[in-house]
Order: sequence, then C-alpha cells, then structure tokens
Amino acid sequence: MKLLILVVIIALVIFLILKYYPPLGGKSSAESQKRIHASPQFIDGKFRNQIPTPMDYSLKDTADALIKTIKGTPNSRPKGSMPIDSFDSKGFSRNKEDQVIWFGHSTLLLKVNGVKLLIDPVFSDYASPVPFFGPKRYSDKLPTEIEDLPEIDAVIISHDHYDHLDYGSIRKLKGKVKLFIVPLGVAGHLTKWGVEPERIKELDWWDEESVEGLTLISTPARHFSGRGRSSVGPTLWSSWVIVSGQTKIYYSGDSGYGPHFKEIGDKYGPFDLTLFETGQYDEKWANIHMTPEESVQANLDVQGNLMIPIHWGAFTLALHSWTDPIERAKRAAEQRNAALATPRIGETVTIGATKYPSAAWWE
Repeated sequence: MKLLILVVIIALVIFLILKYYPPLGGKSSAESQKRIHASPQFIDGKFRNQIPTPMDYSLKDTADALIKTIKGTPNSRPKGSMPIDSFDSKGFSRNKEDQVIWFGHSTLLLKVNGVKLLIDPVFSDYASPVPFFGPKRYSDKLPTEIEDLPEIDAVIISHDHYDHLDYGSIRKLKGKVKLFIVPLGVAGHLTKWGVEPERIKELDWWDEESVEGLTLISTPARHFSGRGRSSVGPTLWSSWVIVSGQTKIYYSGDSGYGPHFKEIGDKYGPFDLTLFETGQYDEKWANIHMTPEESVQANLDVQGNLMIPIHWGAFTLALHSWTDPIERAKRAAEQRNAALATPRIGETVTIGATKYPSAAWWE
C-alpha cells in the first residue's frame, strides 16, 4: 500500500511539473491552432520536414551515448578563459553601417538599415529548463547583459528548443522588444511567459513579415521541435531570410543538410551574409544537424558571400571537442574557396565590408 501511495505521489508531481512549470512553455491559442492545422507542414498531428528525416534511436544508441558522455570527450570545454569583447551599446546604435555581433552559440544581435534584431536570445548560464543543471556556458560573462542592450525592434526565434528559446531571457527581454517573430505554434510559449499576443507574429514557411522597412521571411529547415513534453513536432522550426534595400542575410537555425538550401538560394540569394549552424553534430543525428563540411556546402547552396559559423563556442551539446566545429569549417571553407569570418564572441562584423575577422582566436 505504501509503495502504491509513493507511486501515485511521484506521478502527481510529474504531472504538475509538466503542466505548470513555466520554462516548459505553454499551449497555442485556438486561433493559432487553426493556422497550425491548416499548414501544409502539419501532417497527422505534428509538423514534418520537407523530406523524410528519421530520428529513431535504439536503446543501444542511447546507452552508447550515455557511456561516452560519462567518460567525457577530450577538450570538450575551453581550459582557460575565452576572449570576450565588450559590447558598446551607444556605439552600436550610432554606427550607420549594417552590423552583426555573435554572443556565442546561436544568439546574434543585428542592425540592418538601422533596425535592431535579436536572434535566438539565450543569455542564461545553462541551456536547460532547470537552473544549475544541464550544459553550462563556457564563459563566466557575456559581452553585455540584457538590461544594457538597446531597444530591440524584433526578436526572431528559429524553434523552441532550450538552447534557442530561453525562458529567463524572454522574461527579461519582453519589456524592451517591440515585436517577436516566431514559427507557427511558438507563440504559446511566449504568452505563457507574459508577452502580449499582439506583439507576436507567427509565420509558416514562406510567410513574410515587414518590420520597420525590412522583410523577414520564414524559410524551411530540417529539424524538429518540443520542450520535453510527450509530443515531438508540436511547433514549427524555421530558418530565416532578412532583406533590406541593400542587404540580404540568411540564418539557418538548426538544420540537417537538405535540398531546401538550394531552394532558398534560388529564391532569395545571393546573400551578403549567412549565419550557419556548424556545431553540436553526431553521426546518430546527422539528419537534423550538419557537419561543418555540410554547413560550408549549404552556404554555397544558398549563394552566401560571407559565412559566420554559429551554434558553437558556448555550450557542449555533443561529443566532439569544442574547437572541432570551427577547425573543420575553416578547412572546408579554404578547400572550397568560401569566405569565412571567425569573430570572437562580442566582436562586431560589418556586413558587406571587404575586411572581416579571420583570426584563429580559439587556439
């Protein structure tokens, strides 16, 4: 009897956590659900990729990954402090040039034609729903804190995984952001966290949204979604195209390699700048994350003039060394004659400039 009571209590606690713990996010509104069910990407109760993307992991695969994680990977984290450039908010706002600043992993601050955009803002120390648990950030500091950022015209979200959509960061940001632009279904998380529905725009693939004279387009990616609940694929995942009168930028979000890159390049390229995921890969999830060599090829597919590797340099989410992504991307870019910028975290890159950061600062 005591065992049965214990089981019931544990089941109740789990139920309450899944239902009410804020970082897990919220449900879509009735209006959003109508759009979700009308989407060509929503099939048999969940969002699907353009091409078959198996994610079937056997018990053996899971056990192998767990053993490797426990053993650890050589050079999985920086041994010393990382070079971090400080962010000059006033200088960033005054400068008239189009600029991008990488904050590590996939968090990026852009200014395009004077419009300030923040992509996948994760300022927390852990890429996890639980503070002090999970992958910890390499650096003890960031170029700036959220409180010191300028007013943001729009936050762009690629998908709802914890290393791209962070509860703590959204809660701190929501008072200084005019608009949140997200894939279908993601608005439910934001409204749960206090963002007013009228400040959120949900886009399906190929939908466009105008922001202060810029055009933002939600484009396909090859990935999945979910924040630890039972369902996989309840919300859409996107890459993003940003277009002004003189500049075109492409952000890959998280994605496996696929024909969508050439499709996007044919439709919107060439791009002055591309921001491509280049880290956190493994042969067991090759369909949903690219190797660095595939990222460089995808940059060529979309007709990118200059590529900045992202999705590395902040958290260990895979079993490769922390420098493997940038070292392999640099070699691949040299072999394929592709221009690759390697900014430090916090270093400003001027979009369209003939000179760009290329130092091997991680060595």
